[in-house]
Parts: sequence; structure tokens; C-alpha cells
Amino acid sequence: MAAKKKSAKVKLLTGGNPQIPKADGDAPVQDYIAAMPEWKSDVGRLLDGLIERTVPEVRKAVRWNTPFYGIEDQGWFVSYNCCTRYVELAFHNGASLCPLPPVESKHPDVRYFHIHEDDDVDEKQLTSWIRQAAELPGEELF
Repeated sequence: MAAKKKSAKVKLLTGGNPQIPKADGDAPVQDYIAAMPEWKSDVGRLLDGLIERTVPEVRKAVRWNTPFYGIEDQGWFVSYNCCTRYVELAFHNGASLCPLPPVESKHPDVRYFHIHEDDDVDEKQLTSWIRQAAELPGEELF
């Protein structure tokens, strides 16, 4: 994967999640990715690239120290954040995806996919989930 871009000093919250101010657009998402610690920034670049290639009209924002991806007038369909041992990809209507992403949520519609440091990521499966999620009505969380 590409070399990590150096970022300004950013406070890392629990699990190494970067504290990035609330903002819309690609720039705050790129700031978040650049501030993700160690191997997690490679995962952030991978996810951002897959989402952009799969959903070219995607809109981006950072809220609650988390990158969100959505479609204008359709809502937010996916987000991710850093946890101590993995990056957690959240599909907001993941219970409607086939096959189901493997990790359940307290919210019945949300499903998660965890990416650990040494995981071989199935980009074909991730792309399928991203495409399916983008076709569903998203959530207007903010």
C-alpha cells in the first residue's frame, strides 16, 4: 500500500481513533485517514478507495470522529472507525446485505465488518457490500 502521509499532531481517542473536527467533504476524511495510527491508515486508504471506486457520486463527512459516506438525498450508508485491535466498518443497513456482514450490532439494522492488522481483505466481498449498501436508503444522522 502507499506510504502514509504525515499529518499534523492529532489527539488519538480510545482505540487509537483520531479526533477530527466535524466537517463535510473529502479533506476531513483524508485528515482522519492520515491520522489513523500505524497499519490502520493503510486500511483507511483501502476503504476510502474502494468506496470511491464503487460509488463515484459518494459524499463524505466526519462526524463523531468517524468518516461517513453517503449519497446526496439518500443518506449515509457506511462509516468506519479505529478500535484497539481492528478497524470497524459499519454498514448502516447491513441487515439487508447478502451475505450478512459477520458482526451484529445492538441496532438491528446495523452490521459490522472488522479488519485486523494481518487480515487478507476480500476486496471483492467488500465491494459487493458497499455497492449493495449504496443502493439502499441511508440514514440521515445529522
